[in-house]
Amino acid sequence: MSKNENRFQVISDETTAFASGTKILKDTQTGVLYLFHYSGYAGGLTVLLDQNGQPVIDRD
Repeated sequence: MSKNENRFQVISDETTAFASGTKILKDTQTGVLYLFHYSGYAGGLTVLLDQNGQPVIDRD
């Protein structure tokens, strides 16, 4: 990966209210998807899991 390439891509970006929203991020090296939710100055990040508890991987 070169310095010009971003490791994470924003797959989905939904703003729910002023300074609040949810994003789905993709790690371009592993394909693993993450959920990021923020509200004001607070936020949280977690890996997306399938019905078997395994990380969701986007192979595209």
